[in-house]
Amino acid sequence: MRYVSTRGQAPELTFEEAMLTGLARDGGLYVPETIPSFSVDDIAAMANLPYEEIAYRVMRPFVGDSFDDATFRAIIDRAYAGFKHDARAPLVQLNEGHFLMELFHGPTLAFKDFAMQLIGQLFQEALSRRGDRVTIVGATSGDTGSAAIEAFKGLDAVDVFILFPDGRVSEVQRRQMTTPSESNVRALALDGDFDDCQARLKDMFNDFEFRDGVKLAGVNSINWARVLAQVVYYFTAATALGTPHRKISFTVPTGNFGDIFAGYIARCMGLPIEQLVVATNQNDILHRCLTGQGYYKGETHPSISPSMDIQVSSNFERALYFAYDQDSAAVSHLMEELKTGGGFEVSQGALQALQEIYASGRVSEEETLAQIAATRAATGEIICPHTAIGVKVAEDHRTPGTPMVTLATAHPAKFPAAVEQATGVHPPLPPAMSNLYERPERVTRIANDLQTIETHIIEQIGT
Repeated sequence: MRYVSTRGQAPELTFEEAMLTGLARDGGLYVPETIPSFSVDDIAAMANLPYEEIAYRVMRPFVGDSFDDATFRAIIDRAYAGFKHDARAPLVQLNEGHFLMELFHGPTLAFKDFAMQLIGQLFQEALSRRGDRVTIVGATSGDTGSAAIEAFKGLDAVDVFILFPDGRVSEVQRRQMTTPSESNVRALALDGDFDDCQARLKDMFNDFEFRDGVKLAGVNSINWARVLAQVVYYFTAATALGTPHRKISFTVPTGNFGDIFAGYIARCMGLPIEQLVVATNQNDILHRCLTGQGYYKGETHPSISPSMDIQVSSNFERALYFAYDQDSAAVSHLMEELKTGGGFEVSQGALQALQEIYASGRVSEEETLAQIAATRAATGEIICPHTAIGVKVAEDHRTPGTPMVTLATAHPAKFPAAVEQATGVHPPLPPAMSNLYERPERVTRIANDLQTIETHIIEQIGT
């Protein structure tokens, strides 16, 4: 299995090389040269298997000879051993034909744990084998950062720096990043929004002197291994609900497009997905693009669903690559237009290709709060604001006879203010995190300036 850049000017890599590299040196994102497919019998055989076994079967074809079978199985087992539900990603029925997939039973209470716990183990294995050490820098709108810090804290082979937008994450999200005491993980509060954090991260990858000097690696969803880990739970949910003998649809609250792009990969592998529905908040660049209004950056508006406060969705580049029939030159041209002009029009053929795969919907702040309240009143379930956006859009797109699964991306206790505003109930943290508000914080506030950030990182890893 080889991996190629969406922009076509970077070397082809193995799975391990692509994972450790993160962003391609031409600025593109790595994708598999070919996507393996499963037969109906292959998918049917996954029914009732443990999550870890389905994870092995789904991901194994993408790994190639980077890890042998026994090592890869052990990595998967270690990655999910700390999850608090035996099913790892259990389904809860909201009403007839509509299910929540709870993705918040990992150590930081968000779906990012599924990928980050795995990638932490993959990095540790690969770097130990190589006798190497890397510097991981990540950008987060809230959940990626805490999941990365949890996955990599205390590991010998990595230094971790997480950029988050100062004042634009929930208090729980911030404290999950700033309270770990391990010296190899550091939280950086950037003066800016998430798009600024993501832009500075890409700038670092494109500064080859810095990149090579600190052995820079990335764990944002630009990293293919992150997307691959998320493909798994589409298979576990679908087979639990009768696939491959019936179609299934998914609605995904998404900002950076990685989680729903994983659904596209599952579809390419043979999972009979009828609809992949993008659910956005008021920062709705994806919804605008998918409804034919072009892909143009606007102002990022803070919201009660901060993990979706994004105007540049990195993984959308992967979706465009396939919509343009893997034409890397076309993708490079679009990304240059985005960089220099703030946006671009999608060609009619590519837009049609996208619309054949993805539907979308946008939810306002008021509608989000109303949906949290309505879901609790109707079902007793308390959901986070991101999940509420997914539920609202899913209800608007459901079709009779096809199960709809909405991805519940975070525990409501990560966003207690919004939940309490909507329901009057303050969702408590799980017992393992009950002292989160009492732990001392360790954070560096930093300017939105590439040189300042790079200098700080060099100084820190040199101490």
